[in-house]
Amino acid sequence: MNKMQFHFIAIGGIGMSGCAKYLLKKGYKVSGSDIEDSKYLNPLREMGAEIFIGHDEKNIKDEKNLVVVVSTAIHKDNPELIKAKKLGLKIFHRSDLLSYIAKKTQDEENTIFFGFSGTHGKTTTSGLCSYILNKANQKSSFIVGGIVPQINTNALYNGDDYFVAELDESDGTIVKYSPNISVINNLELDHIDFYKDGLASLFETFDIYISGLKANSVVIINKDNENTMELLKRNKDKNLKFVTFSLFDKNANYYAGEINYIDLGSKFNVYKNGQLLGIIEMSIPGEHNIYNALSVTSALLEAGFEFDDISKYFTGFSGMGRRFQKAAEFNNIIVIDDYGHHPTEISSTLKSISNSKRRKVAIFQPHRYTRLQGLWDEFIECFKNNNIDLLIVTDVYAASEFEILNINSQKFVEDFKHQSNIEAIYIDGTIKKASKDILPLLKPNDLVLTFGAGDITKMGAYLEENYISLIKK
Repeated sequence: MNKMQFHFIAIGGIGMSGCAKYLLKKGYKVSGSDIEDSKYLNPLREMGAEIFIGHDEKNIKDEKNLVVVVSTAIHKDNPELIKAKKLGLKIFHRSDLLSYIAKKTQDEENTIFFGFSGTHGKTTTSGLCSYILNKANQKSSFIVGGIVPQINTNALYNGDDYFVAELDESDGTIVKYSPNISVINNLELDHIDFYKDGLASLFETFDIYISGLKANSVVIINKDNENTMELLKRNKDKNLKFVTFSLFDKNANYYAGEINYIDLGSKFNVYKNGQLLGIIEMSIPGEHNIYNALSVTSALLEAGFEFDDISKYFTGFSGMGRRFQKAAEFNNIIVIDDYGHHPTEISSTLKSISNSKRRKVAIFQPHRYTRLQGLWDEFIECFKNNNIDLLIVTDVYAASEFEILNINSQKFVEDFKHQSNIEAIYIDGTIKKASKDILPLLKPNDLVLTFGAGDITKMGAYLEENYISLIKK
C-alpha cells in the first residue's frame, strides 16, 4: 500500500478530508480537488497534500498506482472521474478506503476497531471515544465525521492499538465494515432518498452489516430504542456478543442511574450488570449526551479498560464541532450552532435548554427536499412541543436534490402556524441575505439555535458581522 498514491475528488468534505489526513500522516502521497477553497483544505496543504481548486481532468495523473477516491455526492459526469475511468485507474468510494484502512490495521497490527453507527449520535460518540483514548495516551487513531475541538481535527494517526471510525448508514455503505466493537446508538427512519421502503430497507441494511461481523465481535445496542431492540431480536442467533445500555432499564448490561442535570451538563452513576462502577460528569447538556457517554463507556469497558482509567476524562469533552457549539455572542445574544437536521436530533437539543430563562429562537434550514417531505409532520411536532418562543425557517438546502412540488419552507411555515400558537416566520434568500433580515427580529438576552446540515452554520458569524456593522454606523 505504501507505493499507492491517492487523489480525492472533493477533498474538502469532512469525511474525505479525514481519510486524507490519516493517509498523509501514514506517509502516503495525497492530492485532491474541490470546487472552492475552505477551512478544511489548509491543514491538508500543511501536511503536504497537493490541492487543486476546481474539478478538471488535468488534475488526474496517468500513474498506474494512483487510486481515485470519491463519495456518494460525486456525479458520474465529473471530469476527473471520467478521466480516471478512461485511464483504468482504481476507484474507491470513501467507504471502501475507510474499510480498507480499518481491515489492514486489524489484520497486520491486531488493532481493535471501534465502529460507531446509528441514526443519531454517531459523530459525537466516535469523537468522544477518540478524545478519551487520546487523553489516556493510548496508541490510537481515528477518522470521524466532525472536528474534535480539543484536538482540532477530524482524523489522527497516533498508533495502531485502537482505531475509531464513524460508520455512515445514509447510503448503505455501512455493510462494508467489520468492527471488533460495534455501537448502534439508535435506529430511526432518515435518508428517505436512499431507504425507499422505509424502516424495512433500514433493517435490511443493518441485518447485512451484522451478518458481516466476525464471530465473537461485540455489538452494543441501545435498549431504550425500539428499533435497535428489534434489530437485536432479528439477529440474536448470530455468533456475536450482544451488550445493552439504558437510562431506564436497570437490567441492561450498562445502566445510567441517579441522573442529575446541572447547568449545561449532567452527572450520573454508571452500573455494569447491577454493580456500581462510579460517577461520570458531562460538560455538554441533555439526555441524548448521557446516552452518548454511556455507549462510549460500554465500548471502552468491553475493550478491556477499567472504569476509573477513563471516567475522569468525560468532563473535559466540550462536544463536537457543529454539535451545540457556540457560534457567536453579541448584544447579550448567544447563538448556538447545531447540526441537527432530523426531528429527533432537534428535539433532543431543544429539550437540553428547556430550563433556560432566555427567549428561545430556533432558526431552521431544512436539509434536502426528500427529508422535509418524508418527515414534514415530525418537524412540525418537534418545534411545536419544545417550548420555543420564535421559529424562523430559511429556504431548503437542496444538497444536490431537485425541488419537489409544494415542499418548501414557506408552505412549512404556513402549515406550522395552523397547528401552533408559536410565532413563525419564513425568510427567503441566501443565508447571508437572510441574516440581515433576521437580525432585527432578535432581542438582547435571546438564546438563538441554528439547525441544519447545510450552510446555516454560517448564520451566527453573519449575524454578528451585521450587528457590528450596525453599531458602527
